[in-house]
Amino acid sequence: MRSLKIMSLLSGLVLATGALLGAPAQAAADGPNRPTPPAEFTGDWHDPVTAAPPVETPGTRSCEVLLAAAEFRDFTPYQGSYTPPKECGTRWNKVVLRLEGSVKGRQYDRLGHLSVGGVEILRTSTPQPSPEGIAWSVEKDVTRYRDTLSRPGAVEMLIGNVVNETYTGVLDVRVTLTFHTAQGRVKPAAGTPDRVIPLVGATLTTPRNTERVLAEVYATGSGGGCEEYWYLSVPDTAPYSCHATDGPHREVRVSVDGRLAGIAAPFPTVWTGGWSNPFLWYVVPGPRAFDVQPIVYDLTPFAAVLNDGRAHRVEVAVAGVPAGQPGWSTPANVLLWQDEGSRVVTGGLDRHQETAPRNSSVHTPATGDALHRLDTDAGHRLTVAGHLHTSHGRVDTTVDRTVAHRSAHRWGEGENPDALTARWTDRETVTRGRTATRTERTYTMDGETTIGAGDRLRTVLTLGDRADTTVLRDGRRLSWSRLDDTYTGDATYTTGVPREERHAVGTTHERYRLYGSGGCYDRSLTTVQGTVTRDLRRC
Repeated sequence: MRSLKIMSLLSGLVLATGALLGAPAQAAADGPNRPTPPAEFTGDWHDPVTAAPPVETPGTRSCEVLLAAAEFRDFTPYQGSYTPPKECGTRWNKVVLRLEGSVKGRQYDRLGHLSVGGVEILRTSTPQPSPEGIAWSVEKDVTRYRDTLSRPGAVEMLIGNVVNETYTGVLDVRVTLTFHTAQGRVKPAAGTPDRVIPLVGATLTTPRNTERVLAEVYATGSGGGCEEYWYLSVPDTAPYSCHATDGPHREVRVSVDGRLAGIAAPFPTVWTGGWSNPFLWYVVPGPRAFDVQPIVYDLTPFAAVLNDGRAHRVEVAVAGVPAGQPGWSTPANVLLWQDEGSRVVTGGLDRHQETAPRNSSVHTPATGDALHRLDTDAGHRLTVAGHLHTSHGRVDTTVDRTVAHRSAHRWGEGENPDALTARWTDRETVTRGRTATRTERTYTMDGETTIGAGDRLRTVLTLGDRADTTVLRDGRRLSWSRLDDTYTGDATYTTGVPREERHAVGTTHERYRLYGSGGCYDRSLTTVQGTVTRDLRRC
C-alpha cells in the first residue's frame, strides 16, 4: 500500500507565491428550493466559496484600477505598471483589492503573489478545478498600503503553473483595486503607516523620526515538499516519510542586528490538495487557504536603535526547519509611522528577556495493536521594552509574546492510518503608553486519513482559527473582538483510478463568527458532494 504522505506530496503545490472571501451562493441553499446533491461527485460542482465576510466599504464615490490581467501557464511572471487614479485623489477611506479567476480541466492548487513597487500586497493559493470549469474571487482590504498606492510603481504577479497534456488548467486571472473616497462624514482611513518598505536583502534604513515600527511576514510552508506538511514531520529516528531533526515544531522569528526581536507561531495552512484528499476543498477551502494573512510583529521597542540613520540587518528565519531544506517563503514588509513634530526621535532599548526555547518530541514505537505515536510539546517567550522621546512626550512600549505547540501524531504501517491532533497558541500583549492590546490566537487541527477496503481513502478533519483581542486604557476595556473560524470535512474516494472512477463523496461545513464591540457577523456553509446545501446567516 502506498504511503499516505507520498500520496499527499504527489497532490501538493507547485511554488509561486492571497484571499477568497464570501462569494455569493449560486443557488438558494435554505428553504423549499434547497438543492438536492448528487449521490457522488460529478464532473461539475459549485464554485469555491467561504463563510468569511466581504470587505466593508463606505458607499462613497469610487474609482477602479486594473492592476493585472494574465493567463498563467508556467512560471513567467506578469509584469506591468500601476498609476493611482487621478479621479479619486489621495483621500481614501478604503482600498479593496479584488482577484477574479477561472480555470477548467485538470490542475493542482498553486501559490501566487502580487507586489506593487516591490511591496507584496497579496499572497494567495488557487482552488483545484472541475472538468467543466470553476470561477472564484478574492477580496482583500489593502488600505494599510496607502503609502505604496499613492504613487506609480511596477506591478509583478506570479501564480506558478504547469500546463501539459495531463495538467490542462490555465489560470485566467484579473486583479483590480477599488478606491473608495472620503466624503462628508466618511473620513480618510485613520492610522495607516506613513511608509511601507519592502525588506530586500535583509537591510533596513528607517527615517530618523520613526516612532512606531511593525513588520509583516507572509510566511508559508509550501512547494510540494515536506515543509508543506511541517506539522506532520517527525525526528530522524522515527519511521515516517517526512523527517526533521527536532520534530514538527516551527517558529517564525525576526531579528534586528542579530538580536531576537519577535517570535510567532505560523498558521498551519492546509492547501486545496492537502491531507491526500482534494474532495475536502473543492467548494469550501480551509481557513486562510485563499487569504494568506501576514504575521505581524511590533518592533517599536527597537525604533531608537533603528533611528540612527544607518542600515540595519532585519532578518526572518523559521526555526525548526532542517538545515539546507527548502520549503518556506518569508517575504516581509516594514510599516513605519513618523513623528511629524521631530526631525530625529531618540530613545533606547530598555529590556530584552527571553526564555530558553522548549521543544520536546518523543516517539513511542508501534507495538501490537498500538500505533506509532509522536508527542510534541514546545514553547518560547520573548519580552522586549523600549522608550522614545517624541514631540508629544516620552512613549514607552513593551511587547510580550508567548508561543506554544502541543500535538500528538499517530500512524500505522505504510502510514495507514495517519492522524494528528494539534494545538498552537500565540499570546501577545503590546503596551504603548497607557494603552494595552492583548491578542490570544489559537490554531487547531484534528484529523485522520485511512485507506480501507477497495482502496477507499477517507479523510476526516477539523480545523480552527481563533483570535480574542482586547484593547484597554488604564486597565479599562475600550474594545474587544472574537474570531472563530471552524472548518470540518469528511470525504472518501477510490485511489489509484481515473477521476471518473473515484466514486467520491464528501461533506464539508464552515462556520465563521466575528463579534465584539464592533458588531456581529455569523455565517455557516454546508456542502454535500460539491453542492451547497446550506447557507445560513445569523447576524
